[in-house]
Amino acid sequence: MVFLLGGCTSLYQKGQNQFLSGEYQLAINTFAKVLAEDPENKEANFYVAESYRLSNRIEQSAPYYQKTLGEDENYEQYFRLGQSLKSQGKFEEAEEAFKKAKELTLDDTFQAELDREISNLKKVEEIKEYWPYIQIENYKLLNTPGLDYGPILSEDFLYFTSSRQASGIYPSTGQGYTKLFRTRADGIKVDVQNVQELPEFRNEEGLNQADIAISPDGNTIIYARGNSTSSKDLPDVALFASYFRGAAYTQPIWMPVNEDEFYWNSNPAFSPDGNELYFSSNRPGGYGGNDLYKATKLANGDFGNPVNMGPQINTPGNEMYPRPAPDGKFFFSSDGHPGLGKLDLFVAEKTDAGWEVKNLGPNVNSVGDDFALSFTKYPLEGFLSSNREGGQGGDDIYYFEDKTPKAKIINVFLTVTTKEKKEDGSEPILPQTRVALYDSLNKMTGGDFSNQNGTIRFTLTPNQKFALIASKNGYFSKSITYNTTGKTPKPEDLIQDVTNVTLDTTIVLEPLILERSIVLDNIYYDLNMADIRPDAALELDKLVQILKDNPSIRIELSSHTDARASDAYNDALSQRRAESAVAYLVSKGIVATRLIAKGYGKRQLIIQNAQTEEEHQVNRRTEFKVIEITN
Repeated sequence: MVFLLGGCTSLYQKGQNQFLSGEYQLAINTFAKVLAEDPENKEANFYVAESYRLSNRIEQSAPYYQKTLGEDENYEQYFRLGQSLKSQGKFEEAEEAFKKAKELTLDDTFQAELDREISNLKKVEEIKEYWPYIQIENYKLLNTPGLDYGPILSEDFLYFTSSRQASGIYPSTGQGYTKLFRTRADGIKVDVQNVQELPEFRNEEGLNQADIAISPDGNTIIYARGNSTSSKDLPDVALFASYFRGAAYTQPIWMPVNEDEFYWNSNPAFSPDGNELYFSSNRPGGYGGNDLYKATKLANGDFGNPVNMGPQINTPGNEMYPRPAPDGKFFFSSDGHPGLGKLDLFVAEKTDAGWEVKNLGPNVNSVGDDFALSFTKYPLEGFLSSNREGGQGGDDIYYFEDKTPKAKIINVFLTVTTKEKKEDGSEPILPQTRVALYDSLNKMTGGDFSNQNGTIRFTLTPNQKFALIASKNGYFSKSITYNTTGKTPKPEDLIQDVTNVTLDTTIVLEPLILERSIVLDNIYYDLNMADIRPDAALELDKLVQILKDNPSIRIELSSHTDARASDAYNDALSQRRAESAVAYLVSKGIVATRLIAKGYGKRQLIIQNAQTEEEHQVNRRTEFKVIEITN
């Protein structure tokens, strides 16, 4: 971008040289003097805006980009202005700037980039909370007015990057050079009183050391090193490895995964098993600014050729601070996916179609940079870094906890009373009866004998179906279903942490007496027919259940007619009806050898000389009796 040169030539030249040397904070200070005399100077405003952008303070650049607009305005000015407005959360103004930029370029690549930015802005309202009950707090006692970020926990120590105790100022940002520190920690509880530089390791002066990663076995550290002002040092940020040998770490070694000393490589992270190394790089061949890469450990312990993680993870923006999780999820920071401002924290989940990326939501992310997520108890607690408003300094360390409300408990207590059926119709208590409880999957979940009062208590769960089977020698076993659905309060109506609901039911057993006939009520047949009618099937289903509950019994199922018609006719009809009933029971899964069909015709009348239809109906009946109890 070329501007006509205004006044303050010597200051301008000094500021330009500082800018070209990457000394962005010094350039800002110099051009501020130019603007003090000439606030509308477009060149000075442009360099200040670009200095803020290139030192990761683009949110401060908007008023300076706006001063560059005018007759010679172009695509890039509006594009950068849009990015600055977006980083402040001014999404509507940012969209207008991006749309204006679209009018000023015909380049297909630029048009696609602007379309992506506009599309991302429209998706901001769709961002949901990934962890609805996460609460984030600034670790005020740990942070300083400078930079504190990138915390990770390893073997009861918290390691992090900080500009505290800096011996010099990094001219790009105006902040102190960063070093690696550690202190003891128990989860998110940190010993803030005894922070020290990483022992057994030499932090170098006059450059930045940051973003430490520690192997799962604790014997290897990988970190980013760079930004030296020495012409004898590497020109950019690179990854270095150091190994714990004996009582100290080895001299740091430049890692081959850097590939070239002129690329930026940082933000290392080990996979949970230590077999992969993830990092961020701006090397050529990626999808945008900084992309995420993965290198796999080789047999000799080195890491192989890095592989780009692909366009589902990487965007034309910046992807940084990878954090693979033990369950296969992949956390990272990005300003290229739809977000709330600058860098946001995201999670990528594996699907059949590859990675599905989700923003962690507005209760985690802010308008500022949110990055360097790490866990102390996955996924319930851990740390993250942010330069959001309200912090102690530049980048601050925050801790987070899952504050999901404790689930309110409903205990369902079912009291079962066991009784027996007497011939006179009474139902006295039947103690010492075995009662078994089965869940909806037919799995036995409890069982015991009723006490002397004939009661037994079970603990059930709300909104579930259960089966109860009662049994006692000399009685027919009996099963009943019990459903707790609708018998407990709704969760939203609960007030106390624990609510007890007491329910009750009764199981009545009938004596099992050999050769004793039991009438099946409501077994009706059409006139002169032996087919099982639907209403009769319902009654026979009760007998099916009795036979299933009592697998050791064999029965005779008998049919009886009234006294009308001839003996031969009634004998034949009753036999057909008995056989039809037996066939129905077999169709329901009862083994045929347990059943005998017998038609008695009118030879066993209950009411002799019946006169009314009701009396005839009493005689027309179906009965069963137990004829054998097997072992």
